[in-house]
Amino acid sequence: MATCSPHLYLYVLGLPVMIGLMAHCDLMQSHFGAYLQGDIVIGILESVHSNVKALENRTSPEMYTCNDYDYIPFVTSLAAIYTIEEINNSSFLPGIKLGYLMCDACAYGTKALECVERMLAVNGSPAVLSDYTNFTSPIKVFLGERYSELSIPVAKLLSLYMIPQISCSSTAPVLSDKLRYASFFRVVPNDVYQTRALVKLMTHYSWNWVGVVTLDDDYGRAVLENFVKDLQDELVCIQFQEVLPNYLGLMNIKEKIKMAADRIESSNATVILLILRPEHVQMLFEQMIKRNISRVWIASDAWSTTRFLMKMKDINKVGDILGFTFVTGNIPGFKDYLGNLRPSPGARNDYISEYKQIRSNCNQSQQSVSSFHPDCNETDDNYLLHNVDLTIAYTQRVAIYAIANAIKKLLKCNSTSCSENSNFLPWKLISILREINFTVDDQTYSFNKDGDFENGYDFVMWKKNGEERVLEVVGKYLISSNNIDVYEDKVSWFNNTVPKSRCSKNCLRGTHKLLLNKPCCFTCVNCTAGEYSDQEDQALCKKCLNGTSLPGSSECVEWRLGILNWSAGHSIVAIIGTAIGILLLVSSIIILIKYRSYQVTQENLILLCIMQIGLIVSFGSLIAFLGDPSSQHCMTQQAMYGLGCTLAISCILVTAFHSFLIFMSIDPYTQRYLSRFNKSYVNIFILTAVQGLICLFWFIFDPLTVYESQSKYDPLTMNRLCNQGSFAGFAMMHIYIALLALFSFILAFKGRENETEPIAFSMLFHLFAWLCFIPLFVAYEEQRPIIQLSAIMVSNYGIIFCHFIPKWYKIFQLRTNQDTRSPSVVSFLNQSTS
Repeated sequence: MATCSPHLYLYVLGLPVMIGLMAHCDLMQSHFGAYLQGDIVIGILESVHSNVKALENRTSPEMYTCNDYDYIPFVTSLAAIYTIEEINNSSFLPGIKLGYLMCDACAYGTKALECVERMLAVNGSPAVLSDYTNFTSPIKVFLGERYSELSIPVAKLLSLYMIPQISCSSTAPVLSDKLRYASFFRVVPNDVYQTRALVKLMTHYSWNWVGVVTLDDDYGRAVLENFVKDLQDELVCIQFQEVLPNYLGLMNIKEKIKMAADRIESSNATVILLILRPEHVQMLFEQMIKRNISRVWIASDAWSTTRFLMKMKDINKVGDILGFTFVTGNIPGFKDYLGNLRPSPGARNDYISEYKQIRSNCNQSQQSVSSFHPDCNETDDNYLLHNVDLTIAYTQRVAIYAIANAIKKLLKCNSTSCSENSNFLPWKLISILREINFTVDDQTYSFNKDGDFENGYDFVMWKKNGEERVLEVVGKYLISSNNIDVYEDKVSWFNNTVPKSRCSKNCLRGTHKLLLNKPCCFTCVNCTAGEYSDQEDQALCKKCLNGTSLPGSSECVEWRLGILNWSAGHSIVAIIGTAIGILLLVSSIIILIKYRSYQVTQENLILLCIMQIGLIVSFGSLIAFLGDPSSQHCMTQQAMYGLGCTLAISCILVTAFHSFLIFMSIDPYTQRYLSRFNKSYVNIFILTAVQGLICLFWFIFDPLTVYESQSKYDPLTMNRLCNQGSFAGFAMMHIYIALLALFSFILAFKGRENETEPIAFSMLFHLFAWLCFIPLFVAYEEQRPIIQLSAIMVSNYGIIFCHFIPKWYKIFQLRTNQDTRSPSVVSFLNQSTS
């Protein structure tokens, strides 16, 4: 056992007071587990034990009793001590020996404050001064603590004295606030950057539906707060949040762990972020293994490199594990130091003694050994090398060299000596640390204005190695670029495919996302006609600029032109119908001329021929409806139909009017008056000319144009239609024809006993056809050409069948019955047949 040195000085208001050897040794042995005399003493705060016994039942300020030996902080404390001894054995600080005084905070904030209090104590009590400017502490700088929950209260206290504190793993963002923690530094980045890295990782693998389990301490709350804020910019959502107690000795800690396990089991989130301490993770993983639950676990820096977790029984059953750790390295010679572990000459380290006793006994009944550290069958000196990732201790080396470089600058050291007094005021180191640039193992480091490092993180993955896991760096996150670089060739998933964790299934091409109650939860909706999405998970469908698409399309196609093609079925029917109608009318003209001597034709032969010519023109208008329309086509079809139909019905009207004057019983005066208007050809010309003027004014003042309209029945078709203008001219043309037909019907109906039935029926058929046409024409816009074409054809055939077939029948009946013919007709027929 090392002896105490009588040369440890404490100062009160700058006046040295020698403490008695025995009193000092009692103090050391009671509260400090490791120390080494030095000209400049570094205080080390490290939680070598992870629990305080019976803390819930504490009712008086008695001594704390710690248990659950934790190998990780033990190794990191050894790394700090090894680096201090390495500097002492070199000429880095010539003539200056660094000492250390180490206190176990036992992962409890109040215990950490007790450690600091006793390190700063003078005559057994802390110094209370009106002015701390000249306060000279035997501890010039503090190293630690590991957890932010402990570093925060310590930093508050040390900021009172402005004694520098450098942490190697406390990452809570609040510690960057120099207004509250003016003397705090850390050789790792602020957790603000870790949460950004976590979110970048999730977006890299398209994980937008995650669960979070965190601690109820300042570290856990701060990480969660920043994580939630960063999620908003990347559209990643938290399905659930579970909070576990920070204190491991809590009586209901196991129940809390089971509740978190229940929540994970019931969740459909396959990616779970664990912002926990290693001991919490182990208890949670035990529940997962027992329930045979596999997930993708994202590790915070607090446990991402924990070796004993990698050696858990059945660890391979929990699924993929990846996370971030600080940029680490290997400490030269540290493995050999651990393999031959013992305090250096003049130093004392009770933690090494306790470790060796644990390794030799390895029995919980004899030692308070943590259940978190198995493998009690191992007794070789290389146990720490096998069970602790030594790279995590590299930050201790960096922190000690940061302190040493600041001291070297403050004491103005050269290669042979240091010119300034080693008993300096601790606060003088602060300004130097904020500005210093130093090099360790060929790597340059510096603190930013908030006292943090901004180097970045290693992206690590736990890979299978038999029944255990091994750590491998598979990427990096650089703070400067805010981007994660994943080495995909090194990433290997358990099921050989990238796991998915999404609130909703992927929206395939041809669909877009419709958000639900959370921005990450959505349903997939087909793109509407004229839109498309050519990638998965599109927020909106894109418009087709030079074409169109069907609903749910992933690409656009060219428009199909919606016209009455000559080869279309409707067009063929119209052509055949037109041809037959014109053929019938031409044949009828020939027949009427040939049998013009018959009584049935000789009186109105010319009118009948004119009427048939009008119907031929009306039939001809049907051809103008076919093909790709233009404004000329539009006007031609309407003009031909309007004038042709008007000409035909005008002939019928004058015929009915003539019959009305001859056969109706009206008084002679009225008959003589009306007879003045019985000028057939003049009336036909006037009536047709009126229609011509209607069309002329229509085409001049409301010209017909062509417009395009998407088909309601075929979204890929763009109909090209004639625009009837304001419909005024169109309506006037048809109303005028309807009035002529109506007058013809009335006159024919009046004279229905005088063989005017054909006129009456033909006009009734015409009016009925166009009465049906009007609502269909209004209702079905894109079918208007077919509807109007059909109405023209029906009305024309109605006139042919009702008006001319009876005449044809009578002619052939007269041709067959010779006795009903006049002599001249018989002679003509005999000559024509001879």
